[in-house]
Order: sequence, then C-alpha cells, then structure tokens
Amino acid sequence: MKQRHGIALAGLALTCAGTFGLQAQSKGSWALKDAKIVRVSGPVIEHGTVVVRDGLIEAVGDASTAVPADAWVVDCKGMTVYPGLIDGLSNWGLTNTPAGTATAVAGGRGGGGRAAVAATPTPAPTAPTTPVATTPSRGPEDRPSNVAYIKAADQIFPNDRALETQRNGGFTSAVTFPNGNIFSGQGSVINLFGERAGDLVIEPNVGQFLTLGSGGRGGGGRGYPGSLMGVIAYIRQIYMDAEHYKVAQAIYAKHPQGLQRPAYDRTLEGVLSSPRVLIPATREVEIERMLAFAKEMKLNAVLYGAHEAWRATDALKKSGTPVLVSLKYPERAADSDPTMEEPMRTLILRDKAPSAAGALAKAGVKFAFYSDGVATPREIKAAVKKAIDAGLDPMAALRALTLSTAEIFGVENRLGSIDKGKIANLVVADGDLFATATKVKYVFVDGAKFEPPVEDAPAGGRGGRGGRGFGGPAR
Repeated sequence: MKQRHGIALAGLALTCAGTFGLQAQSKGSWALKDAKIVRVSGPVIEHGTVVVRDGLIEAVGDASTAVPADAWVVDCKGMTVYPGLIDGLSNWGLTNTPAGTATAVAGGRGGGGRAAVAATPTPAPTAPTTPVATTPSRGPEDRPSNVAYIKAADQIFPNDRALETQRNGGFTSAVTFPNGNIFSGQGSVINLFGERAGDLVIEPNVGQFLTLGSGGRGGGGRGYPGSLMGVIAYIRQIYMDAEHYKVAQAIYAKHPQGLQRPAYDRTLEGVLSSPRVLIPATREVEIERMLAFAKEMKLNAVLYGAHEAWRATDALKKSGTPVLVSLKYPERAADSDPTMEEPMRTLILRDKAPSAAGALAKAGVKFAFYSDGVATPREIKAAVKKAIDAGLDPMAALRALTLSTAEIFGVENRLGSIDKGKIANLVVADGDLFATATKVKYVFVDGAKFEPPVEDAPAGGRGGRGGRGFGGPAR
C-alpha cells in the first residue's frame, strides 16, 4: 500500500532507462514505514521508518520518526529493510572486454583451480576492445599481459542484463573489475542502475586486479612469462619498476633542468594509481605465500579465493590482510570419471570450503563474499546459506555482503548500511534474506524504486548474464 502526503502528484518525472523498456523515476521522497530495519551498522529496529530523499537516506529511526509531508509512503508492515547487497568482485556491467580472453586463474599451482570472476562476455557491437599483442613478448620490459591502466568505470554498459538480474534479487552495487590479464586493470564500485554509464559509478578506482595465469592477452602463453614462476617474477619486476619510475618522476619534477625526462609508461602509471591490489590465493600454502609476497613488495593487498582460509586464520589475522571469499565452492567436475579416486586433500577442501567464512569471522579477520560467476541471486544466497550452516553467524553473513565489502574498498561512508546520509540502496523483503522462501518485494538503487518479479529471471548466458527485461521500477 502506498500513499502520498500533502502535495499533488503533478510534476513527477518519468524517464526511460536503456533499451529494456524499464521505467525509472526521478529521485523523489519515500518513507518506508512500520518496517523491521536491519541497519548492519547498529542495532536492529523492530518497528521503524526509513526516509529517502533525492537518492540519499534522509532519516532512519523508530516508529516516532517523522514522515515528510511530500513523501510517498510504502507500508512495510511485516517486512524487513536491509542495506542493498554488494558483490565484492565481479564483472557485472562490463560487456566490452574482448571475448575469448583468459579468465583469472585463482588455482591450479597458482590458486584454487577456478576462474576468479565470471567468464568474459561477448562484447557490445560498438564497444572498443583492448589491442592484443601480435608478437611474442621477450621480457618484462614489453609489459606482457599488463593493462593496469584500464578502468572498469570506462567500460560500463548500463544495459547489461546482469545488472537487472542481480538487482531483482537484492543486489544494488558491485565492485566490478576487468579480467583476462596478469595485471587486468582497475576495478570500480558501481550501482546496478543508471541511465548513463557515468550514473552507475560510485568510485572509479578501488584497486588493481591480478591473476596468476600465463595465458592472457599481450603475449602471455606466446612468450614471457610462460610459467607460474615466470608470472610471479614478472609481477615482482613490475612493482620494482613502478617504484623506480615513481622516484625518477619525482626527481625530474623537482629538478627538470639538465635532466632527461623519464619516458611515460601507462602500465606503470596504472599500477601506481591503484590504491590496493587483489591477489589470488585459495589454498593455505598460497595464502601464506601471497601474504609474504605482499609484505615483501609493501602492497596494500586483498586476497581473493580463500576456500582454505580456515587453515590460515592466524597468518591472516597477524597480517591484517582482508579477504574476499568465493561463493563458488569447489565441486567435482560433472564429466569426471565417477570411479576415479580423488586425493584426500581435494575431498577435504571441497567439504570444508563453506566453513572458511565462519573461521575468518571467529578469528576477527575482515572478509567479504563475492559471487565468482555464480549466476543468479537465488544461487548466491544458497551459497551464503551453506556458509551459515557451516558455522557463520547470519548477521556476519549479511555484513559480508554489505558493510564489510564497503569497508574493504573504502566506500563505507557511502554504502553498506542503513545510516543517514548514505546512498539510498535498500532491499525490502518479506523475511530472512537468506531463507529459501523469502521474496524481495522492493529494491531501491540511488533512491529509485523497483518492484522485482516474483521469481528470479532466467540465468541465461555466461557469468550470470541473463534474464529478460521485465520487472522494472514502479511507484
């Protein structure tokens, strides 16, 4: 039930968003009344009101909170309001990365044997693509498989169907990264709705995405580096080169006369401009090695993968390094020989992976979840439920998809909780967000209100890109 207080409806602007026939309203005033409010940053309010104005949270409080006279009132009796969910590592919204490029390797000898993010989608017809090297790389000076200068913010495609699919399930933001190279580029925090690409971007550069694959673009697999050892050596060399480059630039800026100017290097510029670096590490030995590597190179690191983090909580706690836990748990390949025996360590990893998040929470290690190509919101929530069943507190699980993600990427002053002044990204559901029977009733992104369809949109496509264009925003 929705009411209007005080003023007439004249002047309410409706705009068209994209090509899917979705209707998006201008940012007005809303009051979500008589709801249970799970703020995440503070105590739960059993019966309260959230006031939204011009895309921001204007007020949040108990039942005595004043409802503005010009606000649309949404009757939320019997419903719960949560902060909008945030995917900590995805490629949602990116459709102009060349098809067929290598996905991030978080495993095998270098990680956990799984792609770190969803498979690269088919590019939009008019989207620019990154040039591919045509000659083998001869060494690190050629900067093979290094596009550190690319920003996800410059490649956003607002009509990517993944945005609608995930939004319908309660996701309102994502930390999205280019992928397919050793140095894959700079990730951006985006909202999952906007008329133009720039409208989606909350923070354009939150970190550099690294993989340990030797078969990416730019010469990897056709020259240097051609092995895991070569990749590690190459990454180390890049950071050493970047430090030398920074010093040389600083000296020249201070005393340009009589000195030859250093050559501009866009890859090193991209490395230096990244406030943090995401490094793959799934097994215990990989976690320990990557922690040591980050310390050696003085990197502000975030580890991703982490299915065996339950074995390495002490090292992670001591280092203070945050962790992104993949929700794509290891499984036996569908086409594998069922009679073939598997190593005990593989079986243990498969069995214990859902308990990694609970172990991190118990140890006090900062962590967040990421979808890792799990296609639909329903499947993502089912994976979170597995972590809860394996010992993770439900509130810690919610935090790992909201405020903790925002904190890891430095946007906690804008996203992740229901607090005055933050972006109005909200989810209204008829119960526990991770319960199978719970339905998402409304989603607010930047203050624009959506009423999702009853069921998840069909997964369709790779990496969760799918879903038909229905269920747009409504008053």
